[in-house]
Amino acid sequence: MPKISERAVVIPSSPIRKLAPLAVEAKKKGIKIYHLNIGQPDLHSPQTGLDAIQKIDRKVLEYSPSQGFLSYREKLVGYYKKYNIDLSPDDIVVTTGGSEAVLLAFLACLNPGDEIIVTEPSYANYKSFAISAGVRIRSIATSIEDGFALPAVEKFEELINERTKAILICNPNNPTGYLYTRKEMEQIRDLVRKYDLYLISDEVYREFVYTDAPYISACHLQGIEDNVVLIDSVSKRYSECGIRVGALITKNVELRKAVIKFCQARLSPPLLGQIVAEASIDEPEEYTRKVYEEYIERRNCLIEGLNRIPGVYSPTPMGAFYTVAKLPVDDAEKFCSWCLTDFNYEGETVMMAPAAGFYTTPGAGQNQVRIAYVLKKEDLERALFVLEKALKAYPGHCV
Repeated sequence: MPKISERAVVIPSSPIRKLAPLAVEAKKKGIKIYHLNIGQPDLHSPQTGLDAIQKIDRKVLEYSPSQGFLSYREKLVGYYKKYNIDLSPDDIVVTTGGSEAVLLAFLACLNPGDEIIVTEPSYANYKSFAISAGVRIRSIATSIEDGFALPAVEKFEELINERTKAILICNPNNPTGYLYTRKEMEQIRDLVRKYDLYLISDEVYREFVYTDAPYISACHLQGIEDNVVLIDSVSKRYSECGIRVGALITKNVELRKAVIKFCQARLSPPLLGQIVAEASIDEPEEYTRKVYEEYIERRNCLIEGLNRIPGVYSPTPMGAFYTVAKLPVDDAEKFCSWCLTDFNYEGETVMMAPAAGFYTTPGAGQNQVRIAYVLKKEDLERALFVLEKALKAYPGHCV
């Protein structure tokens, strides 16, 4: 039998989805699962987007342009203007979700064997995209004890060598919910300028900033305009994960031309998805405000509830809709699996993402989980109650 590629062997399973088969079996037994493992919002998508689907009158569902519809990119210019990000339609390349935007950035910015610096914990699929592109991730650890703040600049410089080509950040951060300060963003800018690196900035959670401190985009940083690659997606801001529409944004003309060549090879981003995304931009501001207020309430409910459970600690996330929590267990992956295979309380259990999968360093995050607060408050309260019962019953509980 032919062997699969080495790349396929080493690419990791998603920590967000790897326990899904256990959840399927638990549901077959009639157990209700509170899904805290995946960032799938339960809030309704914008009505303008849903209406656009109903009104499609095309007779042919054709390819769209490889860069995406011009009409959509023109509307996006207005959207970004609200965040003081000045773009032209040509600066924007529409992609099949934010995931493809990250992969295209790696393919266009980096050669096989090049290195990219990423803070950890970080979005788990960055690792998979890096392996696909033949790129090596160099990790800089952040600590739950100080809320996952950015490490000192010296920690970055210790890793920079002739192979280093980029720094990748997620702001607000998935999985920690950390929001980078202006000072931290300026430190990153200075590093990027000093060593002439790309700054790939994943900013898909910009709508969800829960502090009076300003959201600082990589596009706000002066003097590195040609170094910045912005990653975006409509999945979270409009609860439209399934339409698979994202964007790669850069003012670097040479880089953008390279990205478009990869886009031409994959033909086009989703036709129907762009129709929905373009219409959703016209949703009244009230939609965004209500969604924001709902997530604030959910965040407060979750963090207060977690920190009331003996032995559990979570910092307060300042953005996105995730937190990383430390549990009093020997191994969080074993605990998360056990919750699905061996435990239920009154026919209910919880599903979380083991945080070790968000780290590159072996052994890091062993007693941590990522929790997405994408359930309504009543369900979060019940999930916290069930989690506390599970921790008390777990054989590997640590005092």
